[in-house]
Amino acid sequence: MATLLILDSSALPQGSASRDVTATFRKAWEEQHPEGTVVHRDLAANPLPHISAAGVTALFTDPAERTEEQRAAFALREELAAELEAADAVLIGAPMYNFTIPSSLKAWLDHVIIMGRTGGENSSVAGKPVTVVASRGGSYAPGTPREGFEFAATYLEKVLSGLLGLEVDVITPELTLARSVPAMADLIDMADASRAAAHEEAAAKAKALAARLAA
Repeated sequence: MATLLILDSSALPQGSASRDVTATFRKAWEEQHPEGTVVHRDLAANPLPHISAAGVTALFTDPAERTEEQRAAFALREELAAELEAADAVLIGAPMYNFTIPSSLKAWLDHVIIMGRTGGENSSVAGKPVTVVASRGGSYAPGTPREGFEFAATYLEKVLSGLLGLEVDVITPELTLARSVPAMADLIDMADASRAAAHEEAAAKAKALAARLAA
């Protein structure tokens, strides 16, 4: 049976657009594939430590010569890499914070990308499908004033495909601050339409992916 790994990184436990859409994806996945497995990591509620010198240098140190600190740090990296390798599909909730991804998600990436294993030419996770829910408070679509400030979805597409070799698909609910920022009141209808479309897209992609992996 297929395993879905979910990574949520929004700092908001409630009212998060990315969490709402990943929840829709998960519900549709489980309905389509009730015997499958879901592994959920809440990177905000249970943040990983940022990668340390011990975690980096352990990769280039003979295992027999690693210090206790290096062994502990690298054990976490191996745990996360193995979790990714065991998953058949990945779902990532990635809200935009200050034009890029949350630091909690960046910490996961720094741990899980192990060159010569998950990362690089012969990646152990190459071809694995990953769906990214890249929510953002405004709009950074082509032609908008802030098009050039989008470093969240574009970064994830590059690092997930370029270093891990994953098959990346992105869902983008935008204008999520329209109902809470008075200056964006005129954009509420567009925001609601974007969120509704994101939920529809998430449900459809989850069902299609579950069916594909169960075949």
